[in-house]
Order: sequence, then structure tokens, then C-alpha cells
Amino acid sequence: MTGKERREQLLDVGRSLFAERGYDGTAVEEIALRAGVSKPVVYEHFGGKEGLYAVVVDREVEQLLGMFSTALSGSSPRILIEQACLVLLTYVEEHPDGFRILVRESPVGTERSGGFATIMSDVASQVEHILSREFKARGFETKLAALYSQALVGMVAMAGQWWQDHRRPKREEMAAHLVNLAWNGLRGLEPKPTLTSPTVIPHTR
Repeated sequence: MTGKERREQLLDVGRSLFAERGYDGTAVEEIALRAGVSKPVVYEHFGGKEGLYAVVVDREVEQLLGMFSTALSGSSPRILIEQACLVLLTYVEEHPDGFRILVRESPVGTERSGGFATIMSDVASQVEHILSREFKARGFETKLAALYSQALVGMVAMAGQWWQDHRRPKREEMAAHLVNLAWNGLRGLEPKPTLTSPTVIPHTR
């Protein structure tokens, strides 16, 4: 193999192992064994497990954010929500190992600590701008758009994790159900919601 081919092979092996066992459960020895090389080859290309992990995660981050950037081009808020749901579900379906890696907590001290949370925060920021316009047009408090954007993106992300294991219903139907909940819920928003029957929660010690 050329140096470039070996590097790509190690990235593929690392991605598979990190998805299967997580960062802590993966050892350089096993990466080298699966790749059919000695440990020094892994260190030569990436400086160690942390370096390999960082490159794997960065590639997945770029892949997912690139998909969002390309797809979020709708002409209405509902279409944008539909596109966002489909992007995430498409990524789950086509890059299962990458998704498993991103939803795991990245080890503290790595460049992408909390990688998936960071990505979803970036997406939520885009959604926040969309919601702010809608809130302003309807006379709602625009400062609450951030709260709603986090809730929407979090809903899709959590549902995506569940869907990865079940793969039912089909992707488009799954997206339609998520949009149904999100859009119809947003459409019926009350400007100043209150709890219908507030319950006093006792303090714990």
C-alpha cells in the first residue's frame, strides 16, 4: 500500500472499532491487528489512538454538516424542517458507524469533545434564525426561539438514535411523523403558555 492508502485503511478500521466499542474500549493494538500492521505504523500516521479518533470524528462532522448545508434550501419553514429531518435520517442510514461515533460522548481533552452535541448545537442555531422570523411575524417573544430550536433538533436527534436500531418505519415515513409532531405543534403555539394543572414538586435532599 502507498502511505495514503494505508492511512485510509487505518481510518476505516478505526471508524469501525470506535463505532463498535467506543474510544475507551478501542486499543491501538487491536487497530493494528485488524489492519495487519504493527503498532508503530499507527503511531507514524496519527501519533496514537487520540489522533486517529480526532481525524475520524472530524470527517464525520464535515460529512454531516456538509449534508445540512446542501439540503437546507427550502422556501418555507415547513420545508426546511422536512429537509433537516431527512438529512439526519439519511446520514443515520448511510453512515451508521459515523453516527454511532458521533452520538457517543467524545473523550474529554480531544478536539471534538461532545462532538454530536456540538454539531446539533450548530444545526439548532440555523433553526433558531428560522423560528425567530416566524415568532416575530406572529407576535411571539423572539428570545424563546433558541429554546424551541434546541427542543426541535433534540427531538429529531433522539428519534434518530432510536430509528438507527429499529429502521421502522421507512426513512420518509419516519421524517413525515417527526415533521407532523414538530410542525403541527408549532402551528398551534400559544403566545404565553401555562401549565394547566401545576404540580408542586417536593425538594429532594
